[in-house]
Amino acid sequence: MKLVEEKNPDMERVLEIITEGLSKRAVITIMASCRVYYDGRAISRLELGDRIILIKSDGSFIIHQDRNLEPVNWQPPKTKVTVDTHQGMVKLKGVRRNPHESLEVEILNTHLVSYFIGEDSESLELAGYEADMGDLIFKDPEVIEKGFRPTSREYHTPQGFIDILGKDQEGNLTILELKSRKAGTNAVKQLRRYVDCFSDHKDKVRGVLVAPSVTDDAKELLEEQGMEFKAMEPPRELGKDKVVTLENFFGSSSS
Repeated sequence: MKLVEEKNPDMERVLEIITEGLSKRAVITIMASCRVYYDGRAISRLELGDRIILIKSDGSFIIHQDRNLEPVNWQPPKTKVTVDTHQGMVKLKGVRRNPHESLEVEILNTHLVSYFIGEDSESLELAGYEADMGDLIFKDPEVIEKGFRPTSREYHTPQGFIDILGKDQEGNLTILELKSRKAGTNAVKQLRRYVDCFSDHKDKVRGVLVAPSVTDDAKELLEEQGMEFKAMEPPRELGKDKVVTLENFFGSSSS
């Protein structure tokens, strides 16, 4: 069976389902009242409460509360997870050797336990990021301006890595700071620091912020600093000639 699920099971049935799920390298989901203890690079304790416990086929061991995006406790893939009973409780334990750490969960009452054997070999395709903007600029430099020639990518400076370093059609050194979303003053200040790294350069050094748009404050600061803005949307085409839109995730709706 691909899915085994039981609501309000007794301790013996919880142990049976989790043991079976672990042996089949399934994704195990448990909704239960539990305590959580971590011992490793630090020490933590989470007293009794209702939580969602996930054990994935790769060994990931994750504890979620009913709030916040991030798990409250977790262990990464390749964690060795075991299950047993102790003093009338189901006890889960996830152990890593390097670094040595352990995550223990004491389950007092289980509302739901399940395991699911799925098939998913696909990798997530991403588009619409600064890296995609950089790829496009190297492929077609004149999306920045006529005569622009990119020469380096992720150019190292004492202030960090310049997204793209190049020269304009007049031979002026040109620094591009790429942002895939609306850029603010922090992006302008970062660009200024990159430009200042070339303060002893004998020729003109241009700083160009490349983003879909900028805030009013960022626009004013660019003008004050004698730097420029180039409006550019990040490419949003995936490898299979698909475009990332909300429809891809939620489907279209009609009223």
